[in-house]
Amino acid sequence: MLSKRIFSSLILIIITILSLQIRWLLAFTTTMLIIGALLEFFNMVEKKGIYIYKYFGTAVGVIIPLSIYFKFELTKGWELLFIVVLLVTLFLLQFTRRENSGAVVGISTTLFGILYISWFFSFVVKINFLQYGSGILASLILITKTGDIGAFLVGTKWGKHALIPRISPKKSIEGTLGCLIFSTLTGMASHIFLPFFSYLHLAGLGCSLGIIGQFGDLSESLIKRDCQVKDAGNIFPGLGGILDIIDSLLFTAPALYFYMSIVLK
Repeated sequence: MLSKRIFSSLILIIITILSLQIRWLLAFTTTMLIIGALLEFFNMVEKKGIYIYKYFGTAVGVIIPLSIYFKFELTKGWELLFIVVLLVTLFLLQFTRRENSGAVVGISTTLFGILYISWFFSFVVKINFLQYGSGILASLILITKTGDIGAFLVGTKWGKHALIPRISPKKSIEGTLGCLIFSTLTGMASHIFLPFFSYLHLAGLGCSLGIIGQFGDLSESLIKRDCQVKDAGNIFPGLGGILDIIDSLLFTAPALYFYMSIVLK
């Protein structure tokens, strides 16, 4: 299992490094990860017997990161227009079904999947367009994923007190503290990418992202618990599915984007 984890991690590290260097590759990689994560999410939900619009939802999910990359905007507040059109289209698709049962759950779950995965993860592309975008994005990934690693290592070695056992029995308070320590230290180390911030500022930023990342991790655990699955997928041996890899980034990416949008004005 350890060798599989190392191999999968190396592949992800290589992809990440290349994507940080080439903007179009970042948009492509982000889109591919969104497609995979959406399919994993919709497949999990289908196991609960919920009828969802899987392929329509996945197709719509692709539009979001690509529209950001190509800077396509019909209106200034196009996100709101997008949500309205999406919801109306889902109702139209529901009208074509012969069954009325589960309509609200199916429509709501499809919309939730698009917003939770595609919209949230697309902030990775948005961050790259910010001033110092590459450095901010590199810091985001390092802080978030180092926090995940810290939670795993400390939790595995010293974890004795369950955090929220009904959601994730293996996550411990000790692991969460490990995440915060690793995230804080990595935040300070991110000074190499963000030299205009003080070490104290970066320590606070790292700790904050560590907390937010844990919320993202727990949120995905809640979804998997509800769907009664251990991993969202198995595309990365030893690590699980795509959603298992990006779950914490789904929360930290939009949080850091909005924070930097304010700070860098």
